[in-house]
Amino acid sequence: MKVRIYKPAKTAMQSGVAKTHLWVLESEPTRKEVDPLMGWTASRDTMQQVQLRFATLDEAKAHAEKNGWQYTVEMPRERAIRAKAYADNFAYNRVGRWTH
Repeated sequence: MKVRIYKPAKTAMQSGVAKTHLWVLESEPTRKEVDPLMGWTASRDTMQQVQLRFATLDEAKAHAEKNGWQYTVEMPRERAIRAKAYADNFAYNRVGRWTH
């Protein structure tokens, strides 16, 4: 079985970084089948519903190797955090208009 190990990115709906500190191990999607009678899309792979979370990358790799799974690791991209201050909204060299 093929699995991938990654660190999830923060969602666009929040400003915090909760749930982004753990490494996630999940199986790669497998081929879907179409049921000939009903026409529904189905899959026999129940591992698609499982997400395992680990504190470190080494723990996730060790678990995959212990179970004999082939894994790929996606390293997280580093965010560039710009320091901002409330006073920057009123700076003279501000780009854009300040209306009040």
